Amino acid sequence: MALSSASKVDEIIAHLRTLASDENRAGMARFGIATDRALGIPNAVINPIARLIKRDHDRALALWATGIREARILATATDEPAKVTRSQIDAMAAEFDSWEIVDHAAHLICAAKLAQETIPAYAADEREFVRRTAFSTIATAAVHLKKEPDETFIAWLRLVDTHASDDRNFVRKAVNWALRQVGKRSPALHLPALELAEKLAASSDKTPRWIGKDAVRELTDPKIVERLNAKR
Repeated sequence: MALSSASKVDEIIAHLRTLASDENRAGMARFGIATDRALGIPNAVINPIARLIKRDHDRALALWATGIREARILATATDEPAKVTRSQIDAMAAEFDSWEIVDHAAHLICAAKLAQETIPAYAADEREFVRRTAFSTIATAAVHLKKEPDETFIAWLRLVDTHASDDRNFVRKAVNWALRQVGKRSPALHLPALELAEKLAASSDKTPRWIGKDAVRELTDPKIVERLNAKR
């Protein structure tokens, strides 16, 4: 079946089902990906499909509504950012069940210019995957929101400090990721991120200590430091 920008949801789902793989599903489960609604299609196969079908907001909503992992990844990749609302993202976040879908949604949040309002709200949310969304979005914004001022990331570092003691696996890994990405974004952010990482590394609590030590290791890597110094 040849997919295109005119493809309907049922045609896309039918095509996805032809690509299903139980072997891949088992492999995904080993990486902590929720597979109860997965077909087992690698992202390397899904990404070209997203480019083929192009963006369509209403279709993206319908793809998300199927609940199928691969359809939801396509939904985040093919929605129209200008039409995405905070209420839509909140409804999606309420159904997040995997670190993977969170990290895909973070790109949509950034593209939809919703990072500023969702990050503080989601960091304060006690649900594991919603809180992960805050820090995954910080990490994504650090790479992709080129025009965002450093002051924004300084404020987000305070959220890293606040929630570094959350020992839930998918949260602590995202907090660590956010800290590292902010620290690598610019020379001006490197020092405050490194100072926070060193503070956390000295903690008596094992979770912030792990987050801090891992971030210090990366932020003091000579190659990282050299690249940042070249930007000064």
